[in-house]
Amino acid sequence: MTDVFDLSANKMRDAGMSDVAIAQFKRLYDVWRNEESSSWIRESSIEPLTGVPSFHDVYETIDHEKAIGAFEKTAFLKLNGGLGTSMGLSCAKSLLPVRRHKAKQVRFIDIIIGQVLTARNRLGVPLPLTLMNSFRTSEDTMKVIKRNRKFHQSDIPVEIVQHQEPKIVAATGEPVSFPANPELEWCPPGHGDLFSTIWESGLLDKLESKGFKYLFISNSDNLGARPSRTLAQHFENTGAPFMVEVATRTYADRKGGHIVRDKATGRLMLREMSQVHPDDKADAQNIHKHPYFNTNSLWVRIDALKAKLAEYNGVLPLPVIRNHKTVDPTDSNSTPVIQLETAMGAAVSLFDGAICVQVDRMRFLPVKTTDDLFIMRSDRFHLTDSYEMEDGNYIFPNVTLDPRYYKTIADFDERFPYGVPSLAAANSVTIDGDWTFGRDVIFFSDAKLTDQGEPSYVPNGEYVGPQGIEPDDWV
Repeated sequence: MTDVFDLSANKMRDAGMSDVAIAQFKRLYDVWRNEESSSWIRESSIEPLTGVPSFHDVYETIDHEKAIGAFEKTAFLKLNGGLGTSMGLSCAKSLLPVRRHKAKQVRFIDIIIGQVLTARNRLGVPLPLTLMNSFRTSEDTMKVIKRNRKFHQSDIPVEIVQHQEPKIVAATGEPVSFPANPELEWCPPGHGDLFSTIWESGLLDKLESKGFKYLFISNSDNLGARPSRTLAQHFENTGAPFMVEVATRTYADRKGGHIVRDKATGRLMLREMSQVHPDDKADAQNIHKHPYFNTNSLWVRIDALKAKLAEYNGVLPLPVIRNHKTVDPTDSNSTPVIQLETAMGAAVSLFDGAICVQVDRMRFLPVKTTDDLFIMRSDRFHLTDSYEMEDGNYIFPNVTLDPRYYKTIADFDERFPYGVPSLAAANSVTIDGDWTFGRDVIFFSDAKLTDQGEPSYVPNGEYVGPQGIEPDDWV
């Protein structure tokens, strides 16, 4: 198969890819071709993770004045390579407005920068911010960063750019050709690419030269994953090389990646649902047997990560995830392709002494779909002056919006021209059909709107409950 892979290697060289990028893709390719069994993490080979200390337990054990010392040695890295294509975006998802604050539209990137500046100003820590952008998000994101008059950073790079790789024709193993849109011939190698990108960028050397010892890594679409001096001090106290923030699974989280322990090595492992054998699906989705899921927020000792990357020449041996797609994601009739990826949390299995800490939902507020965005923009949240997304209990209504009319942000915004309705009294929200909403609409209980077979309207100030729009005399 070497000759077939060479087609991909040559394509990558022609596009200016580095030797590290090509070496990483060759490893993924070889695993895909030759190690099919490695795609499974069988239930019989692992033990459930239990007894993880909680953030509240940790909070009681640390000296909070001393914690600023650990925080001073912490750097912040945000994964910012996603375009938000699932919501119909063609720019970085972090440029999507989340909600208004003091009459201004505030985007993910504004909240991230606000959280960093708050920590710098209130605690007097340097807290450098680095974004891992992709070739698709770099330009737009950096324009926003440069226009921010309050954010300044010179010693540490604000950006590193992740690699890209060819999509592979599923039937032949060759790199796909798509003349109609050559950009769609390429894809990112998953967020596990973070490690080889860091290695190649020299970021860890720069951080060490400035006295930094710890790196906190999280997704840009998780607004709860803000810098924490409590967790920085806990991580320093443990002496662990690697720490994963996990949260308690609910039924809604049953299909997410979860941390388990490898019986053979005793090390922690990340098991994504794509790595669960069909025979193990029931066990893997049992939230009582496997009570914690991976929030994809990681803490890493810089010296330990440097040593591990040096051991593998910048390409960590992470499990390979095979994603079956079409070259044009919007056209199911286009060429079937394989996208080979890795997950950054999977690196936990490479470190002896890696640990987990259980955090509350206030540290896990991801926005993957317009259903999530609906909650973020609602009155369930308040964005504080320190850029924290606050809610009373972080137990949110289950929201299901008809994907025919609300999946893309353009369709979503068109149907909520005055902002999303009130959710304060809602247990769940289900919208079937094409509904547009007036001002000051209030959802309560298990609110439901059914498909009327034509575009429909909820007038200003109406209450929507289990029976749909309630009659005027409902009280």
